[in-house]
Amino acid sequence: MQYGYKCEDCEVAIFPTTTRTELAWLKDRIHVVREVAKHSGTGLDSWMMDGLEFLNDHQGHSIVLVSRR
Repeated sequence: MQYGYKCEDCEVAIFPTTTRTELAWLKDRIHVVREVAKHSGTGLDSWMMDGLEFLNDHQGHSIVLVSRR
């Protein structure tokens, strides 16, 4: 099972390689992740960067966690 984000407004989805729990954590704490990304010299894990980019691109839209097989 793979988990990801889906923008209900744009009908676009991504499936970063991580768990549902970590995706929910990122979505719920996006403001913290944005701050860490600004000050991190080594960067974030790739799933966090992919998720952060998606959430930033769809800011203000209805984003839900989805799964696929």
